Amino acid sequence: MSYIQAAPAMHTATPLHELHPVNPNKPPTIGARHDMGPWDNGDIEMDYQPVSDETEDRILSGTYRDYHQQLDGRICNEAGNFIPPESPPPPYSSRSPDDWTPYHNQLEFETAEFLYSKVQMSAGDIDKLMNLWGCTLEKHNDAPPFTDHCDLYSTIDDTPVGDVPWKSFSMKYNANDNDSSGSTPWMGKTYTAWFRDPCTVIHNMLANPDFKDEMDYIPYREFNGDGDNAKRQWRNMMSGNWAWDQVDEIAKDPRNHGATFVPIILGSNKTTVSVATGQNDYYLLYASIENVHNNVRHAHRNAVAIVGFLAIPKTTKKYAEDPHFRKFKKQLFHSSLSKILSSLKPAMSVPEVVHFGDGHFRRVIYGLGPYIADYPEQSVLACVVYNWCAKCFAFPDDLDGLSSGLRGREIIDTLCEEFDYGMLWEEWGIISDLVPFTNDFPHADISKLLSPDLLHQIIKGTFKDHLVAWVEQYLLQEHGKMRAKEILDDIDRCIAAAPSFAGLRRFPEGRRFSQWTGDNSKALMKIYLPAIEGHVPQDIVWCFRAFLEFCYIVCQDIITKDTLEKLSNALQRFHQYQQIFLETGVRSNFSLPHQHSLNHYILLIHMFGAPNGLCSSITESKHIKAVKEPWQQSSKFNALRQMLLTNQRLDKIAASRVDFTARKMLNSCAGQEHKVTLNWHVLRVSFPPSSCTSNLLTTCEERSCAHNIRTLVVEMDIPNLPQLVRLFLYDKLLANDSHNSDDVPLSPIKIFNSAAATFFAPSDPSGVGGMHHEHICAVPSWRKGPPHYNTVFINTGSEDSINGMEVGWVLCFFSFCHSSETFPCALIHWFKCINNEPDTDTGLWMLSVIHLDTIIRALHLLPIFGDGFIGDHVTFHNSLDSFAGFYVNKFVDHNSFEIAS
Repeated sequence: MSYIQAAPAMHTATPLHELHPVNPNKPPTIGARHDMGPWDNGDIEMDYQPVSDETEDRILSGTYRDYHQQLDGRICNEAGNFIPPESPPPPYSSRSPDDWTPYHNQLEFETAEFLYSKVQMSAGDIDKLMNLWGCTLEKHNDAPPFTDHCDLYSTIDDTPVGDVPWKSFSMKYNANDNDSSGSTPWMGKTYTAWFRDPCTVIHNMLANPDFKDEMDYIPYREFNGDGDNAKRQWRNMMSGNWAWDQVDEIAKDPRNHGATFVPIILGSNKTTVSVATGQNDYYLLYASIENVHNNVRHAHRNAVAIVGFLAIPKTTKKYAEDPHFRKFKKQLFHSSLSKILSSLKPAMSVPEVVHFGDGHFRRVIYGLGPYIADYPEQSVLACVVYNWCAKCFAFPDDLDGLSSGLRGREIIDTLCEEFDYGMLWEEWGIISDLVPFTNDFPHADISKLLSPDLLHQIIKGTFKDHLVAWVEQYLLQEHGKMRAKEILDDIDRCIAAAPSFAGLRRFPEGRRFSQWTGDNSKALMKIYLPAIEGHVPQDIVWCFRAFLEFCYIVCQDIITKDTLEKLSNALQRFHQYQQIFLETGVRSNFSLPHQHSLNHYILLIHMFGAPNGLCSSITESKHIKAVKEPWQQSSKFNALRQMLLTNQRLDKIAASRVDFTARKMLNSCAGQEHKVTLNWHVLRVSFPPSSCTSNLLTTCEERSCAHNIRTLVVEMDIPNLPQLVRLFLYDKLLANDSHNSDDVPLSPIKIFNSAAATFFAPSDPSGVGGMHHEHICAVPSWRKGPPHYNTVFINTGSEDSINGMEVGWVLCFFSFCHSSETFPCALIHWFKCINNEPDTDTGLWMLSVIHLDTIIRALHLLPIFGDGFIGDHVTFHNSLDSFAGFYVNKFVDHNSFEIAS
């Protein structure tokens, strides 16, 4: 992050590396933009990087790709015969452009989607709504889109696209003659699993026209630079070594040449929908394809589909630890996966012809790809003893030692032939009487397919379960119970006092909550470091800094060789500085599976590309739509069958929308919000003598809505504002003629509460092409409460800044017209860098107040709390007024990390 000190703008002769007190004689600044079109209602749209079809080309400038030559994704006809690459695709659909089947028109479809998918209205409420709607239309001899809920449901069920019916199979324990455990209740039960044909699910994904421009058909190796300076880089999964190596193996059969390799990504996880009404657990299996880009999978655009509800064997406490029962649970899991995926097996050796979203047919050969799972499930998948690493042979009591050899199917099979069950368990961590499901499929090795898991290994595991807990243990051990509680209370107050920021979760009571979620942990990571600084030794601060940098580097959308060097350096520093927990007695060792997994990340990046496309948060977020919401809509009695039907209908509605969109049948709704793209300019404005930030904000709280410059002068308490606006116009329009700035007339103004910035941030949750949209606020009262003024990055190109960007605090957005041209402006209070490099302890930039030029995007500031306790009066809405120094929080999101690192 970065260090800031609340100080007014400096004299222009002040060296940028020095820190000075507030100068009341230096004004704030107004940043303005011109070439403005129609105004949005209370919003200014800023677009700093073009959102166009050329975005990807622009990002890829200076890069080239080496594509595989044998499995090169050639197009073919429906019979599987290759055709020239320039051949046009067949028509998308033979249906007429006004065929809304099973609906009659757009109104019916959008009503069905709104009621069933968006608001999930109950059957009774649908009936009441249709009745009321019908009453209003009766006098016009018209009727609502649907008679009742039965009519709505039957219409959805008749949808001709997206239908993948559910099937089931049952399994039970097969006792051996040598089984000495006798008959127990769980042995006689039948366990049922529900699934959808994964082959059909994958066909629907490949044929989805929404993915046609965000899909890789050929494995490739990507390089950046020219000649000998070219360096390898990794992004989407088809850029990894694993896909290339798999295709090398498949290409040994000449009949496969020209085919498209489609690796199947799998993920499974348990979820609980209700504890109050009984332990309702569900075990879900998800599938995706490696060909779609990582951002598509993150955006939940139907690139991840539920394919199974696995059986969960249960028994009484008496038999829960029975080794036969535990083995049965694990083998049932593997056998179920093998059964569900069996329809894919034929096309893993002989290609099948599949229709793709770009309209063409291709010969497809499947393969089992990365498997997304948390550690407990990874140990089951790899058939290893719990606490052993599922990727290598490191001993469970020495996971923090030197790396050991990697696991693999060949070496495990060899060991199983050479050693007995007990030796394999004790010396190698292998459960030899379990058979992994991957043994039933060609070219599949579960030890190599286990993917990195950012959520459980880094965010929830290493950060929340380890580091945060260790800090509390250190404080208890070092200061005693009562003093430690006082310090922890102060840390909580610091966390609660973090200024608000778009997308940043607030912690009104600090980190004192019992139910930690992944989102809680992600949010706490962004603001935790400054809160503990001053309360813990420097090595602990450095340990957190190294870990956070590792986390943010590994989450980047594109990872280069230089990135891997930074990642390795951050991991080395993390291991170095966490020794403080050993030295203080908080820990006796670091033999922890989650932390040990960090050692494998560089290898996994080489294999599968950027890890942000394989995080278990992708599958866990699907629980909401696949399980939790359908369960809420059910009657709660035999809910699973109702949930399966709900999922089937949701998929049909989603498929209908894709189909209607592809056939250009969906018209945009009337009254849709219109956004305007503008460019910003800068006008420098001075604060009046004796004014300070807190007084200015108090004045702003009472601001109504000024309609001219003079009214704004009174409300903002900036007497020389009219002159500065004139100077701005003079500099922009009249500087080359004989006019004086006093000749420039002033016109009425409009006040705006926010501006919207659009910028390229593919490592953060973003839209198509990696574009991110955020609002920058400047409101005197947020939701009838305290004011909300955002701080921003401003592009100045200065060498003495944060990589060419400086920091400002937006106090007001307004616009005015001159000579038929509209100038939107921002009144900004500036911060200034103290040093031209990050703070050595926290890695954050040190700043104080300065003037800036061009707004790029919002940024987040965190107070430098120091080693003293903060007052109870400090809250998130006044913390920017309450401290003299601040950090620029580069950990608030990945784009900020890239800007401020």
